[in-house]
Amino acid sequence: MKHNILWAAVGAVLFCAGYVVAQQKPAPEVRRVVTKLDASGKAVVMIDERVRLTSPRPPNLAANLWVTDKSLPDFSWTEDRGKTKVGLVPPKSGTIFRVVDFAPESAPGHPTDMNAMMKIVGAEAPAKGQPPRHPMMHRTRSLDYAIVMSGEIDMLLDEGEVHLKAGDVVVQQATNHAWVNRGHEPCRIAFILMDSQEP
Repeated sequence: MKHNILWAAVGAVLFCAGYVVAQQKPAPEVRRVVTKLDASGKAVVMIDERVRLTSPRPPNLAANLWVTDKSLPDFSWTEDRGKTKVGLVPPKSGTIFRVVDFAPESAPGHPTDMNAMMKIVGAEAPAKGQPPRHPMMHRTRSLDYAIVMSGEIDMLLDEGEVHLKAGDVVVQQATNHAWVNRGHEPCRIAFILMDSQEP
């Protein structure tokens, strides 16, 4: 009898564990295709892969797809520039191509410190700018192109906010802003960040 109860308990644990694993969503990915010129000057594919988004600043997920470190790239690199270690902002005179999945505001793990994002930006923030009005508010010394790929999100500014949907684009010119997802699904945005002069 005890033997049967033990096996029933083990079976129940294994069933529950299998159910939990089945319920977990796979980490989001984005397909990245990078081209180059080969030795003969022909256009070829250098990289064609799926890049997993990770959580450098939970609960949001992000992946850097490409990074440059000069304002006029000469395409002489042979390494995967997507693996270049950078912070939130692009290198001096450089760029970052990044995809971010913004978790709904209701998801656990969002910062509550009003200066949370500004602390991450640190000394790279421009001198001008109002104090943050939301924990995700920040400003960087960069010109940012943003393309909303899926979902919806609100962009908070010093005054007012703008609601954005898939297909909308933003040109962010070193201003205070926060990305706040008040919906129920993640919102994916592609960013191209370019280093700029102090505004």
